[in-house]
Order: sequence, then structure tokens, then C-alpha cells
Amino acid sequence: MKISIKSTTAIAVALAGGITAGAASAETTLRLSTYVNEADIRYQGFTHFADLVAEKTGGSVKVEVFPSGTLHGWSEGVDSVQGGVSDISWINADNRLPCYAVTSLYPAEVSLEDQTGLDAAYAELIKDEAANAGLVPLFNSNYSYDQEWWFEEPIEDIGQLDGKLVRSIGPLVSMMIESWGGEPVFVAPKEVFQSAERGVVDGINMGVATYSSWKLWTVMPYMVNANLFYGNIQYMMNKSKFDALTADEQAALTAAAAETEAWLQPRYEAWVDQQVGNAVMQGGGAAVSISDEQRASLIASVKPKWDETVNEACGMDMADSIRALLESHAP
Repeated sequence: MKISIKSTTAIAVALAGGITAGAASAETTLRLSTYVNEADIRYQGFTHFADLVAEKTGGSVKVEVFPSGTLHGWSEGVDSVQGGVSDISWINADNRLPCYAVTSLYPAEVSLEDQTGLDAAYAELIKDEAANAGLVPLFNSNYSYDQEWWFEEPIEDIGQLDGKLVRSIGPLVSMMIESWGGEPVFVAPKEVFQSAERGVVDGINMGVATYSSWKLWTVMPYMVNANLFYGNIQYMMNKSKFDALTADEQAALTAAAAETEAWLQPRYEAWVDQQVGNAVMQGGGAAVSISDEQRASLIASVKPKWDETVNEACGMDMADSIRALLESHAP
């Protein structure tokens, strides 16, 4: 059977048209990994982000949310994103991001009046370091008053831990615990309940939202609201995957991230306050706040040593820029 040139041309055109149509309707799927579970208000923030991305890109980019650390463990964010296990993940303190590792949690009291602006300015400062590790900062789902302290019984002064075993999330928090006479113990979020229940730790340093969503009030109901930290745990994206998006898709993704932060903040704060209130009023818990003088004293007791690490990890110019940013948002 012979096929005419005319027929061959028609087939080629049809095939080309099919390829073009397929390309036009192709969808980029981004896997977003988070350690928070579906009971956490921040999970609603991630699904809101996914909805905004789909809306702003006309469906060309889809975000799938994987909660409860189902894709990777607490300390594996960079490996996961670089290795393609996830496309967007929370990034914990990691030596491949030396400055971020020691400043994403930093002993400072900040005002929450322009928190999203502060968070965005911090992300801009660490953007180049992230790019060197093949990452792009997208958004922050934690807030500076979130990282607090819990104990089974009332404690007079967290600056006098008297040998208590306290859950730590990293080396500098461990230094803080040791400076106050305690012994740090690293425990991943999903293992904290069992550790507290079995007496592996006497106290817990953890985010309020994560603590509440893991129902830890039942094992350690005494909360010290110290407000000692600025916290900005970034969710970052694989840079190659980000760069492969069109300019419009990139703009849509970053706009969706910023809008999600603004959308989530009041809902997050109200949810956290409700969780603390429920625990205190109904669950037999207690929440006490330290005085301004105590806060200043506790921060001053660890900040010089913390700053030594920051200066070395960031370089003086970057370290001073981050400190200046936080100081400009002091209460």
C-alpha cells in the first residue's frame, strides 16, 4: 500500500497538532511534604495554597499535599527536595544551609504587628544561600510565638532546669537548655508523645500548633509561654523544578504562597489560642507567661554564645543584616 505525499503531510500535521495539544494540557504536579497532620490548622493553609496555585495557573500546576511526614522524616527536608522525593518541603536546620540553620530559630523578642513582612524580608536575606543548595524559599507556616515549653508539673523558672531532660530540636536549643542547667534530648515530633508518656523527657520544647495537634497536653499539661524566639521554618522548593515553570507559573506560585501566609495568620493564631484555652479550661492544663524582665534575662543568657555561631555561619555582614532586621521589628 502506498501513502501519498499529501497523506503523509496530513498525518504529520495531525501528529504535530496532537503533540501541541498534549503539551498545552500537560500538568506539572508538585508534591508538598509537611510534618503537620490533618488536625493542624496549618494543613488547611497547605490545601488553600494548593487551591490558589490551581486557580492562578489555570490548572497547569497542581500541588499535592502529603501530611504527617509521610514522604520523609524530620531532618530529611533538603535530601528529599534535592533527591526528588518531594518538590516542596519544610527545611530544618541543615549544614548545607549554614546561616539559615542557625537563624531560622533565633533568640529574640519580636513584634507580630507586621509578621508576614518580617518573614518575607528574612526569606529574601537567605535566598542566595538557598539557591546555592538548589532550593527556592516559598513560604513560612510557623510563627515566632509558636515555639514554647511544657512540663508535667509547674516550674518556677525555666532558667533553672535542675537536671531536667528537655526535648530539643537542634544544637543551639540544646545549648540553651544546657545553659539553664537541663539536659537536652533530641526527639522527632511523632515520637514526642511516647517519650513524654514513658518519662524519656521531663520537658518539651516544641511549636504550640504541633504540640496541640499531636494531643500532647494530656501528657505534659503545664505550658510556659516564654516568647523567646523568632522562628521562620521555611518551606522551600526544588530550584530546578521552579526554574522549569513558565514565568507566569512562577509568579502564580510565589503570589499564592504570599496570599496563603496572609490568609493563614489570623486563623492560625485563633486556632492556637483556642487549643491552649481548651487545654487549660477543659483538660486540666495551665499556661503561664513570663515577665518582660525574665524574658530579657533568658535571652541575654544565651544570645552571645548563639551569636558566635551565627557570625561564623553567616559571615558578619549577613549576621548583622539579620540582627538588624529583627531589631527593626522589636516590640
